[in-house]
Amino acid sequence: MSSDNLKLMGKVALVTGASQGLGFNIAQRFVAEGASVVICARSLVDLENAENQLFADLREDQQLLALLCDVSSTVEVDRMFQQLVDRFGTLDIVVNNAGIYGPLGPIDEVNWDEWLQAIAINLSGAAYVLRKSVIIMKPQGFGKIIQLSGGGATQPHPFANSYAASKAAIVRLAETIAEELKGMGIEINSIAPGALNTRLFEQILEAGPETVGQSFYDRTLKQKETGGAGFDDAVDLSLFLASSASDGISGKLISAVWDKWVGFPGQINALASSDIFTLRRITEQERPTVLGK
Repeated sequence: MSSDNLKLMGKVALVTGASQGLGFNIAQRFVAEGASVVICARSLVDLENAENQLFADLREDQQLLALLCDVSSTVEVDRMFQQLVDRFGTLDIVVNNAGIYGPLGPIDEVNWDEWLQAIAINLSGAAYVLRKSVIIMKPQGFGKIIQLSGGGATQPHPFANSYAASKAAIVRLAETIAEELKGMGIEINSIAPGALNTRLFEQILEAGPETVGQSFYDRTLKQKETGGAGFDDAVDLSLFLASSASDGISGKLISAVWDKWVGFPGQINALASSDIFTLRRITEQERPTVLGK
């Protein structure tokens, strides 16, 4: 591909939780599109493996920085951002992907320390990465922030209650920060990637129906048999939101699988003036047939 056609040429992107799964696939696409990429993860072995794979695809004008970081630790996040600034001096794109399912089971039975750890990673950790990113992006007047959501944000997720609570909260936070950043050139959106077959998915199957409930277990088992959504749609949407093609779009929760986001550039004004693709309450007036006349 000619460098003239690369969508992220010259950009610096941070992808958290990028040693495997969706995060790695997003980082790989960003490299292919010309970006210099910073990846982070908690596992040194997985991080080094990802670094080696991505390094093989770098062009001469690109750089790669792989850093150990647990996003639930402000000390480690501070260190990561200092290393990022020391190397690049700027940050254009952030993909807040790091996350865990947390303990599985009824709220009265789960390990509480593990429950709090899920909140610390999925909500507090993501929020702190967002905060550090905004500190860099505000003076430069530009930035694209992409927050990974999940099924827990838009519907109840029984027996994965810390996951559901944290995902709903981080989406609402992203919408809120998008309002705070209006007119500053910084755009933040959330992605619902679809039902992916990842290590989180395997955790549900290993827990079994006694822990996660028969319905959740059966749904996950069916997903395994059908192959799940695959990474391509979520990666394509991440690239769209990281590139100039999405300029003017902010504060939205977008499904990689179901929403017709390819056409969004032609609907910027309508999107900006509507609460479509956001978390909100559906009023009685909007659904009169539910309760009758």
